[in-house]
Amino acid sequence: MGKLRPERVEWLASGHTERPRLFQNLLLFLWALLNCALGLSAQGPGEWTLWVSWTRCSSSCGRGVSVRSRRCLRLPGEEPCWGDSHEYRLCQLPDCPPGAVPFRDLQCALYNGRPVLGTQKTYQWVPFYGAPSQCDLNCLAEGHAFYHSFGRVLDGTACSPGAHGVCVAGRCLSAGCDGLLGSGALEDRCGRCGGANDSCLFVQRVFRDAGAFAGYWNVTLIPEGARHIRVAHRSRNHLALMGGDGRYVLNGDWAVSPPGTYEAAGTHVVYTHDPGPEETLRAAGPTSDDLLLQVLLQEPNPGIEFEFWLPRERYSPFQARAQALGWPLRQPQTREVEPQPPAAPTVSPAQTPPLAPDPCPPCPDTRGRAHRLLHYCASDFVTVDPEVPPDPQPLFWQRGRGDLRRAEPAASSAPTLPTAFQARVLGRHRQAQETRYEVRIQLIYKNRTPLRAHEYVWALGHCPCPLLAPHRDYLLAVQRLVSPDGTQDRLLLPHAGYARPWSPAEDSRVRLTALRCPV
Repeated sequence: MGKLRPERVEWLASGHTERPRLFQNLLLFLWALLNCALGLSAQGPGEWTLWVSWTRCSSSCGRGVSVRSRRCLRLPGEEPCWGDSHEYRLCQLPDCPPGAVPFRDLQCALYNGRPVLGTQKTYQWVPFYGAPSQCDLNCLAEGHAFYHSFGRVLDGTACSPGAHGVCVAGRCLSAGCDGLLGSGALEDRCGRCGGANDSCLFVQRVFRDAGAFAGYWNVTLIPEGARHIRVAHRSRNHLALMGGDGRYVLNGDWAVSPPGTYEAAGTHVVYTHDPGPEETLRAAGPTSDDLLLQVLLQEPNPGIEFEFWLPRERYSPFQARAQALGWPLRQPQTREVEPQPPAAPTVSPAQTPPLAPDPCPPCPDTRGRAHRLLHYCASDFVTVDPEVPPDPQPLFWQRGRGDLRRAEPAASSAPTLPTAFQARVLGRHRQAQETRYEVRIQLIYKNRTPLRAHEYVWALGHCPCPLLAPHRDYLLAVQRLVSPDGTQDRLLLPHAGYARPWSPAEDSRVRLTALRCPV
């Protein structure tokens, strides 16, 4: 670690003492004298003075330790101050030159040729790392089968070769993310030191599109700023990763890359492929550019799990870009995919004739806690008994042109009121560039205006996402749009909005989400 500083050795030997400032001591003396003269006595802990400046690094190169201290001011009857009187932080200087003597070796060498153990014999000493205490200066006598402990090592000495911890006051301490030794501060999933994961959102989904042809299929966009990325699947398919410049990082151009660590978007991507067959991608992040995750399809896709943490301000742009990407898109190379074995035919009772397969492309996967939080936490969340009218003076409704309208006072703006409820889809009708669902309200979770037992929910486009199936129960989060003159009043399901099949589990998740939403 370089040469010892003579002033550093003297400072350690003096017991961490410093020459106090004259002006500060004078103020402390006058303050204590005034309190004694007034006969004041206090209970509880004393008060700390301000921290003094950090000392110089304990080493001239490599890693070392810097320290600062403060004093406790106590009146008669007061308890000792709470907290530590010293703080230590790690200081990193330029690496020591090749051939420099390590710090612990240098300390042992100070005793070379000096009589020890009460005899006149002298020895040559080298560090010994087999002793119980890592922060004692344990030195082995060269050519002999014994070692001797010369007390504590100097502050800033590495606990052991290659270790991250350093010795401070006889203890082996590691630096937290705040740089302070022994603080225990850790980065949260958002990259904030000492944070609580509240500045980012957790994106977790499963890509299940099977695809009709072999080739490259887009799985998801991993946006800039993503952290703690993990992708896994079990199949003969291969994950592919493309950088923001359109070049493949791994498994591109129909060639399978070997397992290993790859550089991509400013982070290290660890790629593993076991004979299991299980294939994984992991990256700590944060990414400095967008990455496109694809799958090289060779057999029907059983599901690709992916997750990452994303800053809150980047989540909405990520959703918009992922939808614009076209979920999924395929490269023009085509090969036949080995078909799955046909399933055994099942006999079902006569019910409503099934609808013909929709010619619409697949919708983006909108599952996950982050998506639920995004749509529910826009305002307060209230559970309402559907049998109790939410408004003592309900508005008057009237029908017209196939949709629901109601007579309201004229307004100067078009308010957007979030509404959430459980409903059964009774029918679906497509007209022009809109899709209308007729639903029966069963349970209201959040509402600012009255709802009827039967409502119409509108979605934009001939192929809206998500697409609701008739005769199924859903948990919907919609927006109530009212025209400025009050003549148009619609419940609108946003594109890629929150519409999930209702189940007791989903009901529980929604109620737990309500606790996380700000009031």
